[in-house]
Amino acid sequence: MSWIVRAVRAAWEFVVGDDPFTALGVVVALGATAAIGGAGAPAWWVMPVAAVALLGLSLRRAAR
Repeated sequence: MSWIVRAVRAAWEFVVGDDPFTALGVVVALGATAAIGGAGAPAWWVMPVAAVALLGLSLRRAAR
């Protein structure tokens, strides 16, 4: 296996890990932050709200 494949797999495991839903939520939140900020509105609040919401959803799914 080449070192490139190993590096990509390691990056995937680091970013996605055990919960691809949370990783996707972070990507969506980053996109929303960029869109809101690009429109000229304050976007500082998006990531803290997303972090709390994603943590809550993750814990709720783990408790099942």
